[in-house]
Amino acid sequence: MRASRRSDVDPFIVMDVMEAARRAEAAGRHIIHMEVGQPGTPAPVGAREALAREMATDALGYTVALGVPALRQRIARLYRDWYGLDLNPDRVIVTPGSSGAFLLAFSALFDAGEKVGLGEPGYPSYRQILKALSLEPVGLPTALENRLQPVPEDVPEGLSGLIVASPANPSGTMLSREALAALIARAEEIGAAFVSDEIYHGIQYEGRAISALEISDEVCVINSFSKYFSMTGWRVGWMVVPGSDVRRYERLAQNMFICAPHASQVAALGAMECEAELQANMAVYAENRRLMLEGLPEAGFTRIAPPDGAFYIYADVSEFTSDSLAFSREILDRAGVAVTPGLDFDPRRGHGTLRFSYARATADIAEGLVRLRDFMNVR
Repeated sequence: MRASRRSDVDPFIVMDVMEAARRAEAAGRHIIHMEVGQPGTPAPVGAREALAREMATDALGYTVALGVPALRQRIARLYRDWYGLDLNPDRVIVTPGSSGAFLLAFSALFDAGEKVGLGEPGYPSYRQILKALSLEPVGLPTALENRLQPVPEDVPEGLSGLIVASPANPSGTMLSREALAALIARAEEIGAAFVSDEIYHGIQYEGRAISALEISDEVCVINSFSKYFSMTGWRVGWMVVPGSDVRRYERLAQNMFICAPHASQVAALGAMECEAELQANMAVYAENRRLMLEGLPEAGFTRIAPPDGAFYIYADVSEFTSDSLAFSREILDRAGVAVTPGLDFDPRRGHGTLRFSYARATADIAEGLVRLRDFMNVR
């Protein structure tokens, strides 16, 4: 069969690591998972109960393309509760995960061949989705002194878009209000659309995550129920766009997806009323973060930018290896700990970095740190 050039995208390496870990477990080994960026907890009880009630009375067919109105209204209320914003729910679009939101955003904002800037290290699927849509991703190498976040001086002329994430994946670092405002201003200066990835909002330890909507209405904000709300496999997210652009996104959503899964929307609405359970999850992440910040240096991984949010630590391991993929395989084989090589996040410098996730149970994190320390002591 024919194959398009657009389909020639790189693999998502963390998924390959997950498969290698699965094979090791199938062979009888006990693997500690520090590779996957998903909570170790299920969807909140209220989400599952809401869906069970709805399944008893509703066929759960198609919804309108923009999402169940009650969910859009509840998401708008979240912006009041978290950020003090009076957001019109008409601007909220419910999507099949944040991945669906990125497909919609990139399709709505950019024409084939245009250039879109993204910080490196950064979430790898930005780059691959852009390529699959015949767009040109432009990596913006970030510096440790800027906590691995882009600054306006990193953003060149000639871009049609700029994607920023705070808290970021893989570093977990956040942008201050001033830093975020400066990037939005730089995008406006060069005529670039600004896309703000806010899927780790709610998971923060040092201060509060700032939404781009607190600074400008002329931005595209993307969020998800996957991380804070612990609903990765349910594939439901949302985006907020300028009111004048909603119909354009709606037409695309109608044709690309019809709608986000109805069952997932029902569960998402229920999850938003489970604050006590979600904050209990946060307490686990906070303890895991403390253990990681103590334990990774004890294992020899000292070159890190302490994370403000999310549940990752990104480490410079260039003193140990020039091949992070081979190093991650060695750690899996000899220590029984699955970690993600930095090549996923930074194709130019990722050969010398690893990402450690601490989203799982605290006992797993503690055991993983012991294994890492023992492995590095004899390596």
